[in-house]
Amino acid sequence: RIQRVPDALLRDGRDRQRRLGSLTRGKVTLLTFFYTYCVDEWGCPFAYRTMVGLRDELTRRGHAGGVRFVSISFDPTHDTPEALRRHGGGLKADTGLNWEFLTARNMAELVPLLEDFGQDVRVEKDASGRPTRTINHMLKLFLIDRDGVVREIYALDYLHPAMMLNDIETLLMEERAGPVAGR
Repeated sequence: RIQRVPDALLRDGRDRQRRLGSLTRGKVTLLTFFYTYCVDEWGCPFAYRTMVGLRDELTRRGHAGGVRFVSISFDPTHDTPEALRRHGGGLKADTGLNWEFLTARNMAELVPLLEDFGQDVRVEKDASGRPTRTINHMLKLFLIDRDGVVREIYALDYLHPAMMLNDIETLLMEERAGPVAGR
């Protein structure tokens, strides 16, 4: 058990307010931070492809109903609820696995959440010191148990779908086994 998931008030693709705490409890959750226009092939697009593959495999194995994915944008200015709806729209296929795309109202609301997750973010600047649209961050995915506790953090070196699938299935088995003493 690494840490309890911090709570935050975020917005979804329909511009509804959602409490992160309500989306990280009751199911095994895989959470990541991203931004929709990232072009680093080993960054957000790689995490996205990995999660799509995991979603498909979890669905194939009959686990989709016990798992949820949550993707939170680093850029609330660009990644508006409408942009998130477009970005995640093709993923709403009837797989039974709920995938939420969220954003904050502004950076002031997002920064404490990033800090709580230990997610360092830096916006690149051009030669004259003006911010560009490139956001530097370490790719991380957080595996969260049904009680809202981070149980694993995957960085790029450990982002192996087979290992992640095994860890998700282990948490699902723990749920079926019932409460553990000292939990």
